Amino acid sequence: MNEVVSELYLSAVLDNTVISDQGQQIGKLWDLVMTAGEVFPEVSHLLVKSQTSTMAIPWKEISLFNPFVISIQGESGPLPYEPREGEILVRRDILDKQIVDINGAKVVRVNDLKLGNQKNFLCIFAVDIGFRGLLRRLGYEKLGEKIARGLNKELSHQEISWEYVQPLEPNLSRLTLTMAQEQMADMHPADIAGIISQISPKQIQTVLTSLDTETAGEAIHELDPELRSRVITQLDSEQASDILEEMDPDEAADVLGDLPEEKAQELLGLMDEEEAGDIQELMEHEDDTAGGLMNSEFLTIAPDLVVGDALSQTKLLAADVETVYYAYVVDSDENLLGVVSLKELLITPPETPVTEIMTINLKTVKVDAEPEEILELIAKYNLIAIPVLDESEKIAGIVTVDDILELFLPYALRRRRYRHH
Repeated sequence: MNEVVSELYLSAVLDNTVISDQGQQIGKLWDLVMTAGEVFPEVSHLLVKSQTSTMAIPWKEISLFNPFVISIQGESGPLPYEPREGEILVRRDILDKQIVDINGAKVVRVNDLKLGNQKNFLCIFAVDIGFRGLLRRLGYEKLGEKIARGLNKELSHQEISWEYVQPLEPNLSRLTLTMAQEQMADMHPADIAGIISQISPKQIQTVLTSLDTETAGEAIHELDPELRSRVITQLDSEQASDILEEMDPDEAADVLGDLPEEKAQELLGLMDEEEAGDIQELMEHEDDTAGGLMNSEFLTIAPDLVVGDALSQTKLLAADVETVYYAYVVDSDENLLGVVSLKELLITPPETPVTEIMTINLKTVKVDAEPEEILELIAKYNLIAIPVLDESEKIAGIVTVDDILELFLPYALRRRRYRHH
């Protein structure tokens, strides 16, 4: 039966002497081998280093484990340690490494780990990312507390429960709790982009692999153009094309437009033909024009519908469209007849014909319209989006208020621009 204190820090036991039940010195605790546990990662073996070798001792053979005594039981004696590919060692793979603090949406460094007893297993409960953890490692925690008290301050605890930790090393991913992966996917794409901009290319791959393709695409689009081009180029082409397919066509066109022509065409060739065609069409427009800014996916309804049917159709199509504030009334030849807002559809009796409530003579721009013209119309008429007409006066797409504002906001306020440090 293991006797383990309920909680202790890794720094309190690393390099401590390990003895047998008879009191014979075996060596010093060098590292802990981890496996995925039921709730938290569990220690499977202790690695003990003597002057001549390193030994692996199964956790079940540990009789005492605390900052004062680590002892083993059993007659057979410890076996020599043979490293195995893919195994995870706490000191080597987690301590001093970068992780993602999901709640704080930032990259932090592991200064210490809080271990504890869970159903007779030694588990990682939390990671210490604070100054206190660093002082503890160096043996100055008590002195730090004394100085802090003298300054009328408190040496704060900065710990993250393991369930909110997203490791950045690929081989650590199997220690990650499902909760962390789900929470990572729920983070705002701008926060994920902020994290990506702080980490190495190898770690970026780990983060993107832990996300669904739609979230990965949104996060990539939030990056500075130079960094997002680098990220897309470093991904496996199949993965990159899958991510691009999940992005809105205008965003995918932005990303592909920054890539070398050969790479962009390779990725387009791996995508669904219809989606690739939409993106290719958008890429042919100048960047700073309505055609270059517009999204070719928007909500359309036929003029012969009544409000109830229009609402049903909106529900069916909404998942595939970025902006659903407006439904554009378009005939079979793609002529734009009018527009109706989602609010109007919701408050109007269902049997009312759409043509009775639609706004006609609506504001539009041509594909070659300058950003200033688009901004002026959106601001003057308080629009969330404005339709873009092609040379034949047919609706080709819409420019949304967020896409146009991004061009005019001061650099420091743009949430879609991150530099790689």
